[in-house]
Amino acid sequence: MKIIKRIKNFFAHEKAGGIILIACTLLSLVLSNSSLKDVYQAVWHTPLCQQSVEYWINDGLMAIFFLLIGLELKREIYQGELSNIREAFLPIFGALGGMLVPAGIYVLFNIGTNTQGGVGIPMATDIAFALGILSLLGNKVPTSLKIFLTALAVIDDLGAIIVIALFYTQTLILSNLLIALSIFMVLIICNYFKIRFLIIYLLGGVAMWYFMLHSGVHATISGVLLAFAIPFQNGSEEAASYKLGQFLHFPVTFFILPLFALANTAITLEGQISEMILQSYSIGVLCGLFIGKPLGILIFSYVATKIKLCQLPIGINWQHIFGVGILGGIGFTMSIFITLLSFEQTTIINNSKLTILISSALSSLVGLLVLKLVTTHRKQVNV
Repeated sequence: MKIIKRIKNFFAHEKAGGIILIACTLLSLVLSNSSLKDVYQAVWHTPLCQQSVEYWINDGLMAIFFLLIGLELKREIYQGELSNIREAFLPIFGALGGMLVPAGIYVLFNIGTNTQGGVGIPMATDIAFALGILSLLGNKVPTSLKIFLTALAVIDDLGAIIVIALFYTQTLILSNLLIALSIFMVLIICNYFKIRFLIIYLLGGVAMWYFMLHSGVHATISGVLLAFAIPFQNGSEEAASYKLGQFLHFPVTFFILPLFALANTAITLEGQISEMILQSYSIGVLCGLFIGKPLGILIFSYVATKIKLCQLPIGINWQHIFGVGILGGIGFTMSIFITLLSFEQTTIINNSKLTILISSALSSLVGLLVLKLVTTHRKQVNV
């Protein structure tokens, strides 16, 4: 019962958070294309400690978002859908297909070009948006489908984190990286000797973030490492990881992610939108997210069941999996984040962001429609 209660509370946060993200994105687009655009965009480029406000949001505050993602992933491994390897195979295979197929589609359109580095953009799923859209259907959606999407999105985020760490590190300063990893090992040792004082881990996390920031590896990776160093204990409400996760949900959902959306969707639309989304990289992102995601998730999940590695949970059919696969095409936060790491040219970045927004909107609407039809048909058949 506790797990079901946690899922309901989680979805309550995600539903409200998804609505706020949509509102912030629309507001940012409106302001960026109004008479206030110069003032609005200047806000995000205001110098702060030798860097811009936008820089500190993307490299600082987003590390806290990744910390929360890491805590969610850890909980899934210990107590959730990923704790039983046989049950975990379905979302693992689904997430794997949801990363490889979109990446393949992107490469198909961009191989040999100066934009082929954006291959990671369509691989990501925005957990807040996807779960927020699914929650709009309320109790019509089987709980097992919500759990599947949660596990799928968390694994997908882990995949995006690995891609960022391995392929978006440009200049590596080994000394700083070794210091950051040494701090991580010290925190792991503290955990091993059952040191439960959360402040020790948080202070160590800040130090690890600082050296990771100056190592060439993206600083947000330190958030994930910190999550796995913090004591999980038995996963009860008294555990350090549980308390921190509960504390972070509100500021991440209602402050950090909306701030990220405002700062990174300040896109000025110049010229025809059709020209912006018909670039090779834009087509790769659009097709990767809207077409590649559902195909990859569906095909890989189907193969996993056919080779007897897993089976569909009770109450879920392949139409449900396809609908959730479409929602997997909601890239938003993670896709925009990887876009910033992939490209340097402002035009390419803005065009990619716009394509991500269009793809995410299409995936949201079509995915919601498909799942509504599936759940309505299922209800009528049961009657």
